[in-house]
Amino acid sequence: MHLNLRTNRPDSRNRRLTGLRSGFTLIEIMIVIMIIGLLAMVAIPNINGSLATARYNSIIQNLRVIDNQKQLWAAEHKKGDNETPTETDLSPYFQNGKFPPAVVGETYNINPVGQQPTATTPSRLKMSKMTIEAGAVITIPDK
Repeated sequence: MHLNLRTNRPDSRNRRLTGLRSGFTLIEIMIVIMIIGLLAMVAIPNINGSLATARYNSIIQNLRVIDNQKQLWAAEHKKGDNETPTETDLSPYFQNGKFPPAVVGETYNINPVGQQPTATTPSRLKMSKMTIEAGAVITIPDK
């Protein structure tokens, strides 16, 4: 530190120089923003794929629940393989008496007893291992 000989105080030039060094430069901030942008470019497709997989798994779970409740309805009412229940018929068998809600606006097709229910999806589900196009019919996969 330099002392001003006349006032015996620190030189004001040094205070200005040290004050400039206390913040980030524009270049440093721009580099950090660029790195964050690159990380976001890598992460967003993975997040979208994970969301599509979660939605697909929810639809499959809803189909399994519908199938189980349809089998309970058929056994309780002694219905054969060609009988098709309505949503109203199955409502008492669901939790809170409500048919499973749509995940992405899909339409559930109950189908007759003896056939698995299906879902028709209105939107595309792009997952890492497969893509389901809009209007496709989703069924319960074989184990």
